[in-house]
Amino acid sequence: MDERTGEGMDVTLAGLRVLREVAERGSFTAAAGALGFSQSAVSRQVAAVERAAGARLFDRRRGGVRPTAAGRALLRHAVVALDAVDAAGRELRGTAAGEGEVRLGFFSSAGPVLVARALATLRQDRPRVRAVTREAGTPALVRALRSGRLDLALLSSRPPHRSPDTDAPALRAEPLLEVRLRVAVAVHGRFAGRTTVTAEEIAGEPWIAGPSGADGALFGVWPGLPGRPRAHHSARDWLTKLHLVAAGAGVTTVPEALHPALPPGVRLVPVEGVAEEVRRVTVVRLPGPVAEPVAAVVAALRQVAAEVAG
Repeated sequence: MDERTGEGMDVTLAGLRVLREVAERGSFTAAAGALGFSQSAVSRQVAAVERAAGARLFDRRRGGVRPTAAGRALLRHAVVALDAVDAAGRELRGTAAGEGEVRLGFFSSAGPVLVARALATLRQDRPRVRAVTREAGTPALVRALRSGRLDLALLSSRPPHRSPDTDAPALRAEPLLEVRLRVAVAVHGRFAGRTTVTAEEIAGEPWIAGPSGADGALFGVWPGLPGRPRAHHSARDWLTKLHLVAAGAGVTTVPEALHPALPPGVRLVPVEGVAEEVRRVTVVRLPGPVAEPVAAVVAALRQVAAEVAG
């Protein structure tokens, strides 16, 4: 027999889970893959929830889907309902107060120092709090927050600092740290012994970048360089990028906070003659009461951010 969410709407928990997965993944196909369903099964579940709600829940667009206003409203309640079911399961398993799992998302350069040190602090100070993490870009992290798949997300922004989305209710954001960008160069390369470089000097260098963002900008190429800088190498993870720099394969842009994680053979230098590039690191969550384990993770992130800034 199906479990129902209430007398007013005849919606199954399975339907709510599909709703959440589609909202997070941004497509029926991706949601089907994550759930182990066929795409037609996902479509049927969504259609059933839409009939029960009496409203269209997703706008179909090229490249994916996005929740409508009605879809976002129902998603907020779906997240509460599914979290309540999960909480009941934890209670039945005898989870103690102050113990629990916190789901933390983060942008890539936050991982090697900020996230790693915060998890070490958490294990030492609050060993009964378990953090699970995932790395992703800002749009994916925000969707995961909205769909209840994440409790917290670390986001990076450049001025002017705006909310990462315009959906309601507004996300709660707490600035943790402001970091300056630097250029990572090889110790024994062209810029050996230099304490600064100029925009003109680095514009023609071979760049090591990550995949392009939604605006077409290459992650890792210094913003606003003259001419047409070329990315000779593309890599997602920072360890690969920095070891390519050490090998003399090129240069890349790095947040100064990554300095403790640099491999041998790499130096960070500022770019002179241009406006300084600063990025803000923010921890973001949905509005509402903060569970004790979530507060413990935020406290650990604050502590490490203060250490990095100092």
